[in-house]
Amino acid sequence: MSTPSRPRSRHFIPFALVTSAALLLTACGSGDSGSTGSGGTDAQAAVNNDGIPTADVLSSVKKDAAAAKLLPSGTTGLSIAVSVSGQPPGTSYLEDGKTLAGQDVDFANAVAKTLGIKLDYEAASFEAILPALDSGKYDLGIGNFGVTDERRKTIDFVTYINDGQGFATRDDSKLTKITDLKQLCGLNVATAAGTTFEATLEDNKKVCTDAGKDAYKVQTYSEQGAIWSSLQQGRSDIVMSTINGLRYAVAHQEGVKFLSEYHRLDVGFAFKKGTKLAPAFQAAVNELIADGTYDKILKKWGTTGSEIEKSEISPQEIKD
Repeated sequence: MSTPSRPRSRHFIPFALVTSAALLLTACGSGDSGSTGSGGTDAQAAVNNDGIPTADVLSSVKKDAAAAKLLPSGTTGLSIAVSVSGQPPGTSYLEDGKTLAGQDVDFANAVAKTLGIKLDYEAASFEAILPALDSGKYDLGIGNFGVTDERRKTIDFVTYINDGQGFATRDDSKLTKITDLKQLCGLNVATAAGTTFEATLEDNKKVCTDAGKDAYKVQTYSEQGAIWSSLQQGRSDIVMSTINGLRYAVAHQEGVKFLSEYHRLDVGFAFKKGTKLAPAFQAAVNELIADGTYDKILKKWGTTGSEIEKSEISPQEIKD
């Protein structure tokens, strides 16, 4: 966990606080949707008042000389941009409003300890991070960035989990498993701005008009709390987001259900194209897999369904 420089233009509140009035938080692990696919919530016994896991899974991580030797000479610290979604297992602020907690942060801090370097965190909007990497503003970024062929044109990735796209809706909805975007025709679909979800939806609107149906409407929001409020209040019919984020959310809320996975993607640390940091980060992730820390992080956040066997550098986008 680390204390970042917080942007003035964005106000992030932990997910449980954002949605408590509208969503009626329940006990950890409640609901069938939260106990499958992502590993369940049984490992989240230690949580704070906002339902954020607090177990220390990094204290045993030691510097690995072989991985550290792969760093560019003189590297002692790196600037890292983080997208603070406010929805676990993504990054949230703890009660002090400064300390970051989330699966991505745990992985970044574990890699930093393995490499023996310091990370200087700065919170930034999701949609701003990748362009900022290309301009050299940050050394790397985290925020559940899916590896796509389009992004690989300007960004290098070092993978650490496999997540992807999925759907959720209200319990009273007649919607079932979404396997074809034509099932969304005529509906209001809420999602996060600047994401692969928005791109997927916008790029495929024609499937409805080509079929002689009304196009679905894409509703984008900058904060996760607004997405769920829109769903609960009936302004949206369905939510498209990360598989892990959706499963975690429905496990902690009444009145919503996970529908289905739609498309899996590898997720990785993001760097400017051509970075010399990638081999060291890849070696560090693989060391964490080997020493068991990797598994501890996934169990903490209930995301064991996103486990990978080994880290890769900028693999091709998963197409199936």
